[in-house]
Formats: sequence, C-alpha cells, structure tokens
Amino acid sequence: MRLPANFLTVLLLIALASIWSSSFSVIKIGVQTVPPITLSAFRIGLAAVVLYGYMRMKGLLIPRNRKFWKLAFVVGLFGNGLPFALIGWGEQTIDSGLAAILMAVMPLSTLLLLHIFTGDERLTAPKLTGIGTGFLGVVVLVGPEALKGLGGDVIAQLAVAGGAVCYAVASTAATHMPRVHPAQRGAAVLLVAAAQMIPLSLWFDAPWTLSLDATSIASGVYLGLFPTALATIIYFYLISARGATFIALNNYVIPGLGVIWGWLFLGEIVSLQALGALALILLGIAIASSRPLRTG
Repeated sequence: MRLPANFLTVLLLIALASIWSSSFSVIKIGVQTVPPITLSAFRIGLAAVVLYGYMRMKGLLIPRNRKFWKLAFVVGLFGNGLPFALIGWGEQTIDSGLAAILMAVMPLSTLLLLHIFTGDERLTAPKLTGIGTGFLGVVVLVGPEALKGLGGDVIAQLAVAGGAVCYAVASTAATHMPRVHPAQRGAAVLLVAAAQMIPLSLWFDAPWTLSLDATSIASGVYLGLFPTALATIIYFYLISARGATFIALNNYVIPGLGVIWGWLFLGEIVSLQALGALALILLGIAIASSRPLRTG
C-alpha cells in the first residue's frame, strides 16, 4: 500500500522534528568533554563520509555546476558548521530544553527571509503579528537581562538563537539548489561543511590532545549518523517536495520534544518562564502561518 504524497511528507516532517529535537540532549552530553567546534567537525565529517558512500552506491555523482557548489557552500556554512558550533557553545551553559525552545525563532526568520529574497512569502498583517508575538516570547525566555546586555547565559541563549537564524538562511538558500537526488545535495553540502569545520577544529582545539571517553565518541557518532546524515536526506527530500516554509513547520514540534528529552534523560527542570515563552513563540508561529478564510 502506497501512502499519499502529502501524508508521507507529514510523517517525514514529524520524523525530522523527532531526530533534530533529540540532538539537543546529545549535544549537551557531548560538549561536556568535547569542544563545540570539534564536536561539530566530527559529526559533519562522519555524515559526509556516510552520505557520499550512499550516493556512490546508488551510482550517482555530485553535479559540477558552479551555482550548485556556491549554494552548497552557503547551505553547508549556515545549515551545518556555524549553527552546530553556536548551539554547542551555547549548550555548555544552558539546558538542552532551553536550546530547543530557542529553535522556534527559525520559522519566523524563514518567513522574513523568504519575503525579502524570494518573494514566495509576502508579509501580511497576521504574519507581522506572529513575528512580533514570537519575538516577545524570546524576550520572555531570555529575561530582562537580555535587554540590559548582561549575563553570560544571555549570550549563550543569543548564540543558540543565532543558530536558529542560520538554519533559516540555509533553508532559504536550499530552495534554489538544483533538484537533483537528496543524496547528491546532502553529500555536497556536508563535504563543503566538513572542509570548513575540520581545519577550524585542528587549529583551535588540537583534537589529538583531547581525552575522549566512550560517551563522547558515542555522542559524536549518534549526531553524525542521525541528526546530520539521515536528517539531511529527509531535509532535502522535503525541500523539493514541499518547500522551505513547510520545513519550518517542524519547529512546532522541536521545542516541545526538546524540552521532553531534556527532562527525561538529563533531569532538566522546566520553569514556568520557559513554558510561557514556549507558548508565546508557538502562538506567534501559528498566527504567522495562518491562512485567511475564504468566503463566498
């Protein structure tokens, strides 16, 4: 029995959100012993090898088109290297559930970027209201210290939010990549991201001097195989099938799941402030994503 295309994409979106949301708890574990840049370089490098091997097994080659590689560079930087490092750095001091909630600024950022750079999503009064509501939720989340520019945790929170904006940039750029097989796009993006991050890891962290335990290695392997390699295949399939705005909808699910994983596996406490901020952010997304009712 073959599933309807729309139903299949919804299932894949939920699967993508589940995979991505699990990464925040694993990152929290990994950065306790591995510097964020090196953890990012390891997961990206592993995922690049896996996807390139998968692509070659299918008898495919990476396109040599110049536009393809320019966009792969942008998506690799803003969809992998930079946000992975920012989120990892932020999670050295903030809870994984909090980091997942901050990801909810991604769909709001995507709406703005699609409006500015593609014209696919025009800004309307509901969308502007939703963006404002979501921003209010972020302010509630980081607290009044953010308005004063004080506090180390605020900087960490802003770093994670910056990672969410990076994902929005990547999704906007990914919509313009030639629609070849997801493995071809994923392999190219991850190879470029690995070329960006591995030298930084070697320069800043000297990873050969690190003392890695089984937990550190397992964290990196999980992040490389699932939230990076597998998620990239699903991501590019959904980008082709439904577009960047549809991908952004997984952020309805990621914050809540991220909070649940942090509570279940890391014993993190969920504050009323965080729950209130999450409600405001998700309300903002709902308002911004709503479509006007047709009459007549």
